[in-house]
Amino acid sequence: MRSGPRLAPWIAGALVVQRLGEVRFAKGNERAARERGAVEFGARHYPLFFVLHPAWLVGLVAESRAAGRRVSPGWLAAAILMQPLRVSTMRLLGPQWTTRVLITPGARRVDRGLYRWFKHPAYAAVTVELLATPLAVGARRTALGGSVANLALLGLLRLPAERRAEATRTPAP
Repeated sequence: MRSGPRLAPWIAGALVVQRLGEVRFAKGNERAARERGAVEFGARHYPLFFVLHPAWLVGLVAESRAAGRRVSPGWLAAAILMQPLRVSTMRLLGPQWTTRVLITPGARRVDRGLYRWFKHPAYAAVTVELLATPLAVGARRTALGGSVANLALLGLLRLPAERRAEATRTPAP
């Protein structure tokens, strides 16, 4: 299998394209939700995710070059397997899927599919992805740093904002 330093830029490029598509989809959903009176929670922590993810991608490429390790097929498989999970959560949430914490008046909480069993399957997928992708190309420090930062942001800021948001949700008429 290719070496990590040669594969990492391709992985990072694919993830950038994927993330840009997701942001575009999210922006359209966000615009429509705000037109329907959506209220945002956790707006102040939102930019921190836009620091974390690009920094993680840079670390992924830079550290893989410095490490010069071969690709780990198991970690690569774990990272790849998270992609259908990410797409599935977007499809299940449909117009409610955004990168922000928005509550639209009258919108019901999604409780079907993966959401029957897990409250936050998208966060689980991202968490595994932030660990597995760098480990796949030998970027151990990036895996650790990105994972710790992500878990801190989720645990200390994002999930509490989501809990506050859900507490304000009113049932659909």
